[in-house]
Amino acid sequence: MKLAIDTRGRGPVPMVWIHGWAMHSGIFEPLIEAMEDRCTLYLVDLPGHGHSADSTLSLDPQVCADAIAARVPPAWWMGWSLGGLVAMQAALRHRRQILGLFMLCATPRFLRAEDWPHGSDPAQLQALATSLQQDYHGTIDRFLSLEALGSSDPKAELRTLRREAFARGEPRLEALQQGLSILEQADLRAELKQLQLPGAWIGGRRDRVVHPAQLRTAATVAGMDYVQMDHAGHAPFIGHAGELAEVIARHFPGSTGTESAHV
Repeated sequence: MKLAIDTRGRGPVPMVWIHGWAMHSGIFEPLIEAMEDRCTLYLVDLPGHGHSADSTLSLDPQVCADAIAARVPPAWWMGWSLGGLVAMQAALRHRRQILGLFMLCATPRFLRAEDWPHGSDPAQLQALATSLQQDYHGTIDRFLSLEALGSSDPKAELRTLRREAFARGEPRLEALQQGLSILEQADLRAELKQLQLPGAWIGGRRDRVVHPAQLRTAATVAGMDYVQMDHAGHAPFIGHAGELAEVIARHFPGSTGTESAHV
Protein backbone atom coordinates (compact mmCIF):
# COMPACT_ATOMS: atom_id res chain seq x y z
CA MET A 1 0.00 0.00 0.00
CA LYS A 2 1.25 3.46 -0.88
CA LEU A 3 1.70 6.28 1.54
CA ALA A 4 -1.60 8.12 2.04
CA ILE A 5 -1.44 11.81 1.10
CA ASP A 6 -4.71 13.74 1.27
CA THR A 7 -5.17 17.08 -0.51
CA ARG A 8 -7.16 19.88 1.11
CA GLY A 9 -7.56 23.58 0.52
CA ARG A 10 -7.77 25.86 -2.51
CA GLY A 11 -5.16 28.51 -1.79
CA PRO A 12 -2.16 29.47 -3.93
CA VAL A 13 0.55 28.35 -1.47
CA PRO A 14 1.39 24.62 -1.60
CA MET A 15 2.27 23.06 1.76
CA VAL A 16 3.18 19.55 2.91
CA TRP A 17 2.30 18.73 6.54
CA ILE A 18 3.71 15.78 8.47
CA HIS A 19 2.34 14.67 11.85
CA GLY A 20 4.09 13.31 14.94
CA TRP A 21 4.43 10.00 16.77
CA ALA A 22 1.26 7.88 17.18
CA MET A 23 -0.88 10.41 15.30
CA HIS A 24 -2.14 11.04 11.75
CA SER A 25 -2.77 14.11 9.61
CA GLY A 26 -6.35 14.48 10.83
CA ILE A 27 -4.97 15.93 14.06
CA PHE A 28 -4.26 19.14 12.12
CA GLU A 29 -7.97 19.77 11.37
CA PRO A 30 -8.26 23.10 13.29
CA LEU A 31 -5.20 24.43 11.46
CA ILE A 32 -6.41 23.03 8.13
CA GLU A 33 -9.63 25.01 8.51
CA ALA A 34 -7.64 28.13 9.38
CA MET A 35 -5.36 27.85 6.32
CA GLU A 36 -7.26 26.14 3.52
CA ASP A 37 -8.21 29.47 1.90
CA ARG A 38 -4.54 30.42 1.67
CA CYS A 39 -2.95 27.04 0.96
CA THR A 40 -3.25 23.82 -0.98
CA LEU A 41 -2.32 21.27 1.66
CA TYR A 42 -0.74 17.87 1.11
CA LEU A 43 -1.48 15.98 4.33
CA VAL A 44 0.67 12.93 4.92
CA ASP A 45 -0.12 9.89 7.06
CA LEU A 46 3.25 8.35 7.91
CA PRO A 47 3.80 4.60 7.47
CA GLY A 48 1.99 2.56 10.11
CA HIS A 49 -0.26 5.49 11.02
CA GLY A 50 -3.77 6.54 10.00
CA HIS A 51 -4.68 5.77 6.38
CA SER A 52 -1.11 4.50 5.87
CA ALA A 53 -1.44 1.86 8.58
CA ASP A 54 -0.91 -0.95 6.05
CA SER A 55 1.96 0.74 4.21
CA THR A 56 5.10 -1.38 4.09
CA LEU A 57 7.32 1.69 3.71
CA SER A 58 9.92 2.25 6.42
CA LEU A 59 9.33 5.10 8.88
CA ASP A 60 12.97 6.13 8.41
CA PRO A 61 12.91 9.95 7.85
CA GLN A 62 15.06 9.74 4.71
CA VAL A 63 12.86 7.06 3.18
CA CYS A 64 9.68 8.98 4.01
CA ALA A 65 11.12 12.27 2.72
CA ASP A 66 12.00 10.66 -0.61
CA ALA A 67 8.59 8.99 -0.95
CA ILE A 68 6.68 12.18 -0.19
CA ALA A 69 8.86 14.40 -2.40
CA ALA A 70 8.22 12.05 -5.33
CA ARG A 71 4.47 12.67 -5.09
CA VAL A 72 4.05 16.36 -4.30
CA PRO A 73 4.90 19.55 -6.22
CA PRO A 74 7.47 22.07 -4.96
CA ALA A 75 6.04 23.27 -1.66
CA TRP A 76 6.59 24.61 1.81
CA TRP A 77 7.01 21.75 4.28
CA MET A 78 5.93 21.64 7.92
CA GLY A 79 6.84 18.84 10.29
CA TRP A 80 5.42 18.52 13.79
CA SER A 81 7.43 16.70 16.46
CA LEU A 82 8.70 13.41 14.91
CA GLY A 83 7.45 14.69 11.54
CA GLY A 84 10.01 17.46 11.76
CA LEU A 85 12.80 14.95 11.15
CA VAL A 86 11.09 13.95 7.89
CA ALA A 87 10.61 17.57 6.83
CA MET A 88 14.22 18.42 7.63
CA GLN A 89 15.48 15.43 5.64
CA ALA A 90 13.38 16.59 2.71
CA ALA A 91 14.98 20.04 2.96
CA LEU A 92 18.44 18.46 2.95
CA ARG A 93 17.81 15.88 0.20
CA HIS A 94 15.36 17.67 -2.13
CA ARG A 95 16.36 21.32 -1.84
CA ARG A 96 14.94 22.38 -5.21
CA GLN A 97 11.48 21.18 -4.20
CA ILE A 98 11.44 22.90 -0.81
CA LEU A 99 10.13 26.48 -0.92
CA GLY A 100 10.41 26.90 2.83
CA LEU A 101 10.44 24.93 6.07
CA PHE A 102 8.50 25.07 9.33
CA MET A 103 9.74 22.97 12.23
CA LEU A 104 6.80 22.87 14.65
CA CYS A 105 7.77 21.73 18.16
CA ALA A 106 10.40 19.65 16.38
CA THR A 107 14.07 19.19 17.11
CA PRO A 108 17.14 17.90 15.23
CA ARG A 109 18.03 15.79 18.27
CA PHE A 110 15.44 14.54 20.73
CA LEU A 111 17.61 13.18 23.51
CA ARG A 112 19.73 15.08 26.01
CA ALA A 113 23.53 15.14 25.62
CA GLU A 114 26.38 17.00 27.26
CA ASP A 115 26.29 19.55 24.44
CA TRP A 116 22.46 19.43 24.17
CA PRO A 117 21.24 20.02 27.74
CA HIS A 118 17.56 20.69 26.96
CA GLY A 119 16.93 17.36 25.26
CA SER A 120 14.73 14.67 26.76
CA ASP A 121 15.95 12.15 29.32
CA PRO A 122 17.12 8.94 27.54
CA ALA A 123 15.82 6.84 30.44
CA GLN A 124 12.36 8.34 29.99
CA LEU A 125 12.32 7.40 26.31
CA GLN A 126 13.47 3.87 27.12
CA ALA A 127 10.74 3.56 29.72
CA LEU A 128 8.20 4.63 27.10
CA ALA A 129 9.46 1.92 24.73
CA THR A 130 9.27 -0.75 27.46
CA SER A 131 5.81 0.37 28.51
CA LEU A 132 4.58 0.26 24.92
CA GLN A 133 5.31 -3.46 24.77
CA GLN A 134 3.36 -4.12 27.97
CA ASP A 135 0.48 -1.63 27.74
CA TYR A 136 -0.09 -0.29 24.22
CA HIS A 137 -3.17 1.85 24.85
CA GLY A 138 -2.09 3.04 28.29
CA THR A 139 1.31 4.15 26.97
CA ILE A 140 -0.21 6.17 24.14
CA ASP A 141 -2.68 7.77 26.55
CA ARG A 142 0.12 8.76 28.93
CA PHE A 143 2.02 10.30 26.02
CA LEU A 144 -1.08 12.26 24.96
CA SER A 145 -1.38 13.54 28.53
CA LEU A 146 2.21 14.75 28.36
CA GLU A 147 1.55 16.49 25.04
CA ALA A 148 -1.43 18.33 26.52
CA LEU A 149 0.14 19.09 29.89
CA GLY A 150 1.59 22.49 29.12
CA SER A 151 -1.27 23.91 27.08
CA SER A 152 -3.46 26.75 28.28
CA ASP A 153 -6.43 24.34 28.50
CA PRO A 154 -4.91 20.88 29.05
CA LYS A 155 -8.19 19.07 29.72
CA ALA A 156 -9.77 20.27 26.48
CA GLU A 157 -6.61 19.58 24.50
CA LEU A 158 -6.32 16.08 25.95
CA ARG A 159 -9.94 15.36 24.99
CA THR A 160 -9.15 16.37 21.42
CA LEU A 161 -5.97 14.31 21.29
CA ARG A 162 -7.77 11.25 22.69
CA ARG A 163 -10.65 11.67 20.25
CA GLU A 164 -8.34 11.94 17.25
CA ALA A 165 -5.66 9.41 18.22
CA PHE A 166 -7.55 6.36 16.92
CA ALA A 167 -9.98 8.13 14.58
CA ARG A 168 -8.28 6.44 11.61
CA GLY A 169 -7.59 3.18 13.39
CA GLU A 170 -4.77 2.18 15.68
CA PRO A 171 -1.17 2.86 14.62
CA ARG A 172 0.85 -0.32 14.14
CA LEU A 173 2.94 -1.35 17.13
CA GLU A 174 6.00 -1.91 14.92
CA ALA A 175 5.73 1.63 13.54
CA LEU A 176 5.47 3.08 17.03
CA GLN A 177 8.52 1.11 18.11
CA GLN A 178 10.44 2.27 15.06
CA GLY A 179 9.41 5.85 15.77
CA LEU A 180 10.84 5.66 19.28
CA SER A 181 14.04 4.15 17.90
CA ILE A 182 14.32 7.04 15.45
CA LEU A 183 13.88 9.56 18.24
CA GLU A 184 16.57 7.75 20.22
CA GLN A 185 19.12 7.73 17.40
CA ALA A 186 18.45 10.80 15.26
CA ASP A 187 20.88 13.70 15.41
CA LEU A 188 20.75 16.20 12.54
CA ARG A 189 22.47 19.06 14.35
CA ALA A 190 25.53 18.87 12.08
CA GLU A 191 23.30 19.51 9.05
CA LEU A 192 21.54 22.59 10.44
CA LYS A 193 23.87 25.06 8.72
CA GLN A 194 22.88 23.60 5.35
CA LEU A 195 19.27 24.76 5.72
CA GLN A 196 19.28 28.58 5.43
CA LEU A 197 15.65 28.46 4.26
CA PRO A 198 12.62 30.73 4.52
CA GLY A 199 10.28 29.67 7.28
CA ALA A 200 10.72 29.25 11.01
CA TRP A 201 11.18 26.99 14.00
CA ILE A 202 8.02 27.39 16.08
CA GLY A 203 7.91 26.35 19.73
CA GLY A 204 5.41 26.38 22.56
CA ARG A 205 6.72 27.97 25.74
CA ARG A 206 4.77 25.42 27.80
CA ASP A 207 5.85 22.38 25.76
CA ARG A 208 6.66 19.40 28.02
CA VAL A 209 7.82 17.12 25.19
CA VAL A 210 10.30 19.29 23.25
CA HIS A 211 11.88 22.11 25.24
CA PRO A 212 11.63 25.38 23.26
CA ALA A 213 15.29 26.13 23.97
CA GLN A 214 16.15 23.34 21.52
CA LEU A 215 14.24 25.09 18.76
CA ARG A 216 15.75 28.48 19.53
CA THR A 217 19.26 27.04 19.33
CA ALA A 218 18.51 25.09 16.14
CA ALA A 219 16.98 28.13 14.44
CA THR A 220 20.03 30.24 15.24
CA VAL A 221 22.43 27.65 13.79
CA ALA A 222 20.20 27.14 10.73
CA GLY A 223 19.98 30.88 10.07
CA MET A 224 16.20 30.81 10.35
CA ASP A 225 13.54 32.59 12.39
CA TYR A 226 12.44 31.34 15.79
CA VAL A 227 8.92 32.09 17.01
CA GLN A 228 7.70 31.21 20.49
CA MET A 229 4.00 30.79 21.17
CA ASP A 230 3.80 31.88 24.78
CA HIS A 231 0.52 30.18 25.69
CA ALA A 232 0.97 26.92 23.76
CA GLY A 233 2.27 23.48 24.61
CA HIS A 234 3.31 20.68 22.28
CA ALA A 235 0.25 20.83 20.01
CA PRO A 236 -0.37 24.54 19.29
CA PHE A 237 -2.60 23.76 16.28
CA ILE A 238 -5.34 22.56 18.64
CA GLY A 239 -5.91 25.48 20.99
CA HIS A 240 -4.14 28.22 19.04
CA ALA A 241 -4.80 27.40 15.39
CA GLY A 242 -5.58 31.00 14.40
CA GLU A 243 -2.40 32.36 15.95
CA LEU A 244 -0.31 29.58 14.43
CA ALA A 245 -1.84 30.17 11.00
CA GLU A 246 -0.79 33.82 11.17
CA VAL A 247 2.74 32.89 12.26
CA ILE A 248 3.03 30.60 9.24
CA ALA A 249 1.39 32.93 6.73
CA ARG A 250 3.55 35.92 7.56
CA HIS A 251 6.57 34.00 6.27
CA PHE A 252 5.04 33.54 2.80
CA PRO A 253 6.28 35.78 -0.04
CA GLY A 254 4.40 39.06 -0.21
CA SER A 255 3.19 38.85 3.38
CA THR A 256 2.62 42.18 5.10
CA GLY A 257 2.49 40.63 8.59
CA THR A 258 4.53 42.02 11.44
CA GLU A 259 7.53 39.94 12.46
CA SER A 260 7.66 38.95 16.12
CA ALA A 261 9.64 36.43 18.11
CA HIS A 262 6.68 35.86 20.46
CA VAL A 263 2.94 35.46 19.95
